[in-house]
Amino acid sequence: MKMENTVNTLKGMLLAWAFIYATGSAAAPRVYEVWENEPAPNGGADWDLVKAGGKPFDKDWEEWSYPIGNGYMGANLFGRTDTDRIQITDKTMHNKGIYNGGGLTSFAEVYLDFGHGEVGNYRRSLNLNEAIAYVSYEKDGVKFKREYFMSYPDNIMAVRLTADQKGALSFAVRAEIPYLNMEDKRTGTVNVRDNLITLAGTLPFFNINYEGQVKVLNEGGAVKAGEGSVAVSKADSVTLLIATGTNYRPGTHIFSSANHEKLDPKLFPHDEVSSLMAKAEAKGYNALKQTHLADYQNLFGRVSVNLNSQVSAEPTHRLQDNYKSGEMDNYLEELMFQFGRYLLIASSREKTLPSNLQGIWSQYHYSPWTGGYWHNINVQMNYWGAGSANLAECFEPYIEYFKAYWPKAQEHATAYVEKFNPSRLAEGQGENGWIIGTSANSYNISGAGGGHSGPGTGGFTSKLFTEYYLFTQDREFLEEVGYPAMLGMSKFLSKALVPHGDLLLVEPSASPEQKVRDKEQLVGMPGSIDKKGYYTTTGCTFDQGFVWENHTDTLMLADALGKKDAFLDTIREEITKLDPILIGTSGQIKEYREEEAYSDIGDPKHRHISHLCPLYPGTLIHSGTPEWMQAASKTLDLRGSKTTGWAMAHRMNCRARLKEGEKALEVYQRFIQERTAPNLWTMHPPFQIDGNLGTMAGVAEMLLQSHEGYIDILPALPKAWNSGSFEGLVARGNFVVSCHWKEGNAESIGITARSGGECRLAYPGIESASVKDSKGKAVKTSSDRKGRIAFGSTKGETYSIAL
Repeated sequence: MKMENTVNTLKGMLLAWAFIYATGSAAAPRVYEVWENEPAPNGGADWDLVKAGGKPFDKDWEEWSYPIGNGYMGANLFGRTDTDRIQITDKTMHNKGIYNGGGLTSFAEVYLDFGHGEVGNYRRSLNLNEAIAYVSYEKDGVKFKREYFMSYPDNIMAVRLTADQKGALSFAVRAEIPYLNMEDKRTGTVNVRDNLITLAGTLPFFNINYEGQVKVLNEGGAVKAGEGSVAVSKADSVTLLIATGTNYRPGTHIFSSANHEKLDPKLFPHDEVSSLMAKAEAKGYNALKQTHLADYQNLFGRVSVNLNSQVSAEPTHRLQDNYKSGEMDNYLEELMFQFGRYLLIASSREKTLPSNLQGIWSQYHYSPWTGGYWHNINVQMNYWGAGSANLAECFEPYIEYFKAYWPKAQEHATAYVEKFNPSRLAEGQGENGWIIGTSANSYNISGAGGGHSGPGTGGFTSKLFTEYYLFTQDREFLEEVGYPAMLGMSKFLSKALVPHGDLLLVEPSASPEQKVRDKEQLVGMPGSIDKKGYYTTTGCTFDQGFVWENHTDTLMLADALGKKDAFLDTIREEITKLDPILIGTSGQIKEYREEEAYSDIGDPKHRHISHLCPLYPGTLIHSGTPEWMQAASKTLDLRGSKTTGWAMAHRMNCRARLKEGEKALEVYQRFIQERTAPNLWTMHPPFQIDGNLGTMAGVAEMLLQSHEGYIDILPALPKAWNSGSFEGLVARGNFVVSCHWKEGNAESIGITARSGGECRLAYPGIESASVKDSKGKAVKTSSDRKGRIAFGSTKGETYSIAL
């Protein structure tokens, strides 16, 4: 799959210089760090603490360790001087999980025994510009330094240890397999030979064979294999290489086979892991580092943002403490945005599995909520900002994941229609479309139907494919995956609709995770509750809204491809009978058709705002429907923002869509104060990456919107960000956008057309602005109303707009 995108560092630099030419700005890129002047505490795991089904809980891992990753595996770093801890996760390493369908589990622990007690001038940091973690300190007159990174191109973790005096490095390296011989019957051994530590074993639930290798490469001094460890003595410098692997092989067989048949028990990853290790050793540390930097910085370096801030000199926890006490430092808001981009790159790369509920990191035996892919908002939120934050490639893992589970999702669709609407059942592969329910992981997906969430989860998921195409203009993807996926989802959703008078309503229908508070709420209501109290009804806003979204998107994509199909006429007609948005007596968007006043049914402060998904990430509620926009705002007022971390992120994005910049920032500030740990991971609680990635999308949404057919500049700018700039954010149509503003007013705008085509811009007074191409030649524009212009763009050309 080829993307019309910035594909290498050189092109990224050219885009940056093009904008500098257009705007006269040449500020050096900021260096973003999460850092502390003390090692991370490491009190260890507590089996008595269970969080969201996850155990054992490790507060220090969750709040103080620094995460690095390359999409395949992740590591958490503590930077200690006595015994350092490097906790390793591999995305494919699953046991039975808390629901007996699979769940992420920790892969390994690596320890470095230094025995350095009291030290001076200590500093540990995670450099976001480089994706390299550092530790430095002084002990007995020697300056010690460590570097840690996780390379995507070489699929290797590298650690470099140096000292400013020869022969000063003496320590031991050892590794452990966690959670051996427990109820999941994990087996394994640790073997040491010469300078190589090998961990290998089996997790029987899916017949997972796993192996990890740690190689100790010394310069000067000596290494010696011991009982379970490698001792380094009097070395000048040392490089550690770490690689992992399992017998997981992606493909449709993973989701179509029984649990014990998904993986080949005769396949072992030894040769694959050994090859990774041999290639990395031959390449050498410096070359590994340069390859890593070139790869990572091509992605991270695309976007710069200045939110009227100055880089703080405070360690991160102190900056955060000040923020919690009311010193709202814009720099922390800016740092959080870039940290979100860092986490997405670290947890979701091409040819790897998607970013899960915890990204790519888990120290748990059983991860909270299995560490899976939850499709009633969480996995979608992980990718909301991928396009706008100029990281569209990071969504490709989900595309490949979808292609693998697609046949199983078609089976689920057939089963659903056969159960709930058998008269509409069609014969033939894929003729009933496809559907996915809420829960999923690397090995299994669920179907939809009844109770927890309605079939709108399918449209919620397919929306991601439309967005990917709109941001990238990738025609190959559209032909091969995007349009067939959207069409298939429309086929399913069409069969989930049941006539009710002149309307077509989804039946059964459920608003995700919403329960009846007490049985009195059921009096006079047509719905029912299951054993857990989840309310099931007909035609709730979440389900009706995503039928509208998917049908509308399918028609748009069909038009882009010039497709003609009788079924397209069917969904054109169905769209007119959905009646998806209703306003209640409290001025609210109704969550259920049968409610009158706000929260006649359900929890009035519920974390989900599923009935506002047609506002964000959907487009049904937009500026052309002002009554619905006003009702959406009222609904957010009534729901409140005292909620879980990811739920705050959704509220922030909805406020941005409403162009309520002050309220969007207010939610963001509360999120940082109440749901953010000292290492900047965000909490449900416990840690979930969707909060980080959702607020990343929220910042981009406040600065740039493009869902209404034009590029809206600074649509939700709060007063606190009254002066600033951004470079490299992306609008639908594959336009790279930059803007400098002062005292709340844009002064210059830059546009790079990656794919060409008509560029439509919105900003007050822009109709009188001058537009020039990269050669300084005036560009002809048109305007259909105040505050908007349009002009034809050429692929690869950069345009400057002076206001």
